[in-house]
Amino acid sequence: MIAVDWRWVKRSFSGSDSLSPIRIDNPPKTSWEKVVLMRRVVTLLFVSVLSVLLTCSKSSLPNSTPGSSGRRAPSWAAEKLNGAAAYAKEIGSAAVLVVHDGQVVFSFGDTRGKYMCHSIRKPFLGALYGIYVAKGVIDIETTLEELNIDDIPPSLTPAEKKATIRDLLMSRSGVYHEAAGEHQTMIDARPERGSHPPGTFFYYNNWDFNVLGTIFEQTSGKRIFDAFNRDIAERIGMVDFSPGDGTYVFERSKSEHPAYFFRMSARDMARFGLLYQNHGRWENECIVPEEWIRESTAIYSVENSGGDPYGYLWRIIPEEAGLGYGFYHTGLGVHLLAVLPEQKLVVVHRVDTDRDFDITWSEIRTLMEMIISARGALE
Repeated sequence: MIAVDWRWVKRSFSGSDSLSPIRIDNPPKTSWEKVVLMRRVVTLLFVSVLSVLLTCSKSSLPNSTPGSSGRRAPSWAAEKLNGAAAYAKEIGSAAVLVVHDGQVVFSFGDTRGKYMCHSIRKPFLGALYGIYVAKGVIDIETTLEELNIDDIPPSLTPAEKKATIRDLLMSRSGVYHEAAGEHQTMIDARPERGSHPPGTFFYYNNWDFNVLGTIFEQTSGKRIFDAFNRDIAERIGMVDFSPGDGTYVFERSKSEHPAYFFRMSARDMARFGLLYQNHGRWENECIVPEEWIRESTAIYSVENSGGDPYGYLWRIIPEEAGLGYGFYHTGLGVHLLAVLPEQKLVVVHRVDTDRDFDITWSEIRTLMEMIISARGALE
């Protein structure tokens, strides 16, 4: 657990359209306020880790496949890397991959193991939206009313049905219905029904994320996991993923729309990160339109000190971090997929969350510092 002096922390969950921080001089009192504060602490640790990585990395043109460039990799101190691997094992990391300029510079653990991705499911669905928007199959300005989307009683109101697919992608639908797969902190923070019109307020909303899955399947006529396998996984050479690694989770007493969960190996997740690093291209083939990647990783909402800016199903690394253009998503606070295209860097961290775990972000930061300390000069 990371110790925080609450006296020096500003309450920081805001749904304002403004991109300027809103400061409220009260310490957090509710469990949700404490959780969003911890998200900010995690963000600061994450940015610190990336700063270390980038300080030690000199980039050139990216490659589609790790290790495929034919260039000699940088020299690394084997003793230090062995120490990092021992520490990763000690703290409970299941798999770690650091890929710079298309080459794996650190690999630990079972990189083939298919671990639950938790919230990293969202960028995967976002990529599918980009593909099917480009095909003309999906129009993100379509409203819930036009799509005949509703839910169990209390059903959606006429005002709520004015929300568009774009609003859901930004997690700004204004629909505060119960949803499958919610953490208690999300339930505690859910605004009252009808309290915010569509498009006006950011709330990290599982109803939005789940209904995006329903809409994708309804409009495309394809199952999420089948489409991901055919349109992305097979085309970028994922070696472990199959449609059977996806699971729908229903909570019918809450909502008719299921959550959709992915299992994926670290090495396949790194390939997905490389696809986005390479602006949606893989071996000269466009997989996800570059225009969609730019649009989906623009800033639309800011949680201020409760978390980094949000795009379409990605968190955006803030400009003030000094790391250049980049985006990431976490899962259950311990999984990480981070992409920095300008730095040609992809970072993946996995934990076996099917078992008990107590790893902290402070430990993950220490691990990354140990890895980078092993880097020597280019041969």
